[in-house]
Amino acid sequence: MTTPPKAPTATKVRPPKEEPKRHGYARAVADLLPDIGRAAFRKFGFIQSAVVSRWPEIVGERYARVSAPESIRFPQGQRTDGVLTLVVHGAHVTMMQHIGPEIVERVNRFFGYAAVGRIAFRQGDVRRAQRVAPPRPQPTHVPAELGESLRTIADPELKAVLSALAAGVAAPPTPLSIPVLGKVR
Repeated sequence: MTTPPKAPTATKVRPPKEEPKRHGYARAVADLLPDIGRAAFRKFGFIQSAVVSRWPEIVGERYARVSAPESIRFPQGQRTDGVLTLVVHGAHVTMMQHIGPEIVERVNRFFGYAAVGRIAFRQGDVRRAQRVAPPRPQPTHVPAELGESLRTIADPELKAVLSALAAGVAAPPTPLSIPVLGKVR
C-alpha cells in the first residue's frame, strides 16, 4: 500500500523589517543602546537591557552598590520561573541571600509578571560606572548693573538664588573636559 505524496506546505513570507525613522538631529546614546545592545543582552540571558541599566532603581542604591545582575536563565520554552544570577561583591553574599526573596519580588514587580523564581549568587568584582558631577562654578561678584536690581527684592531666598544666577552669567565660561578612552599620551 502506498501513501499519496504530501502536498507542499506554504512557507510564511515575512514582510521586510521597517527601517527606523531617520531624524535630522543627534540622538542620545541612551536612546540607541536598547536597540544596539538587545542582541548582546539576549545572548547573555537578559530579555530586557533595562534590568541592567535600572538595577539601582529595582533593588535600591544600597544593594546596587554591592551587586549586579549577570543573567536570567529560563526553563526550556518558558518565560517564567527563571534563575537570576547576581554577581555580589565579597562578603556581601550572605546579606544578599537573606534579602533574596525581597529581590525576587522587586524584579518580578519590575517585569510585571513572575519572571524570576529564584536567585543564584556568584562572588565577584562588581564594577559600576561612577557618575561624577561636574564641578560647580565658584560664584564671583555680581556685576554692579545686576546687583542694583537685586536690592529691591525682599525675599532673601529668592535674592540669593538670583544673585547666584547673576554671578554664574557674569563668570567666564569654563572649558569642557571630554574624557578620552584608551591610552593617555
